[in-house]
Amino acid sequence: MGSLANDQNGVIPYQGLPYFTPANNGGAAIKPESPATPTLFRPLQIRQLALKNRIIVAPMCMYSCQSDPSSPSVGALTDYHVAHLGHLALKGVGLVIVEATAVQANGRISPNDSGLWQEGTESEQFKGLKRVVDFVHSQGAKIAVQLAHAGRKASSMPPWVAQEAGKRSLRADQTVGGWPHDVVGPSGGDEQIWAPGDGFWAPRELSTAEVEDVVKAFAKSAELAVKAGVDTLEIHGAHGYLVNQFLSPVTNKRTDKYGGTFENRTRILREISAAIRAVIPEDMPLFLRISATEWLEDKFSESWTLESSIKLAKILPEIGIDFLDVSSGGNHKDQVLEPHTNYQIDLASRIRKEIRQSGQKTLIGAVGLITEATAASQIVQGSDIDEAHTAESMVAGSDAQADAVLLARQFLREADWVYRAAKSLGVPITTPKQLGRAV
Repeated sequence: MGSLANDQNGVIPYQGLPYFTPANNGGAAIKPESPATPTLFRPLQIRQLALKNRIIVAPMCMYSCQSDPSSPSVGALTDYHVAHLGHLALKGVGLVIVEATAVQANGRISPNDSGLWQEGTESEQFKGLKRVVDFVHSQGAKIAVQLAHAGRKASSMPPWVAQEAGKRSLRADQTVGGWPHDVVGPSGGDEQIWAPGDGFWAPRELSTAEVEDVVKAFAKSAELAVKAGVDTLEIHGAHGYLVNQFLSPVTNKRTDKYGGTFENRTRILREISAAIRAVIPEDMPLFLRISATEWLEDKFSESWTLESSIKLAKILPEIGIDFLDVSSGGNHKDQVLEPHTNYQIDLASRIRKEIRQSGQKTLIGAVGLITEATAASQIVQGSDIDEAHTAESMVAGSDAQADAVLLARQFLREADWVYRAAKSLGVPITTPKQLGRAV
């Protein structure tokens, strides 16, 4: 902790760490209520959570956790994650979302993925998460954990290992900590392998009781994350992982209560949300990431489409979801996808427009190929920025496409993106004490 002398000199330490750092809050607009401040740098309130700006670090798998299943540190975040995520917090983001964190050991994408299935607050997984949470908070950012289960895409190698072998993906067997005989999905068999070749394992079908256990596992991990101090949680229902697999009629061929109709296919999500809501504070928001479309409309007579997502979005308030993080694809190798600058922004915009017209206020996050400050600002502001500045009631812009933006790879390229965005948009912001002379 900081010494009394330091405190008297105006260097106030952050009290949540066993070592000294000034309490920082970089990236906040100095005049957030000024008409000149674009929406991107205005606070966003989600239940009790107040974000200082609308810029969110999207969850990014780093494949950098201990993989040895016999180690107590398997799946635990490390100093690498403190450095990686803590640095982004230092550089002014409003919210950091920790990478996909498995609620069961067989729910990891790779053996080197993050997990939060161990019992109790003395586990290495809990302690690793808490260290990251505490440091991110010390830099003035909020933090979330994306809770996930990889389903049929589990037990694969980190991508760079596959690339070094000249492949797009590569299965992980027991010799590297994999679990080839316990890869699971809503439906099983060779026809449910995500892609042919040696990249993925054939899943086995989860029993009804096992699906119920998955729901309980999400709640258990959520409870531990709250104890570690996170500000919010995100359910991973996108990119072809387990929840997404249940939602889609392409990958869900079940005949029990979790398969068939839209109501049955969305049941696992509704139950996960209810189970998490039961163990987290009432005023804590809950996020959901979805693939708004599978991009399979031309390949299958039935698939998960934008219309399916709009239908789902309209019931989110009933199941306790406050923020919808809109991505797409990843559930089938035959997806027909041609990425362009706004390909996912347009999906987010359509969903937001539909739910606003129905009188709902679920917040929408846009993600995908967002690299420039002006584009990010317009996504949350609306294209007519001058009009949006004319009154406080227009703060979100008359044609805003989303309420917040999520960036991932751009932060890997440019960790100080928030500061550069503020400079580009002419927004005076706060800076960390240690960096003030250079920003």
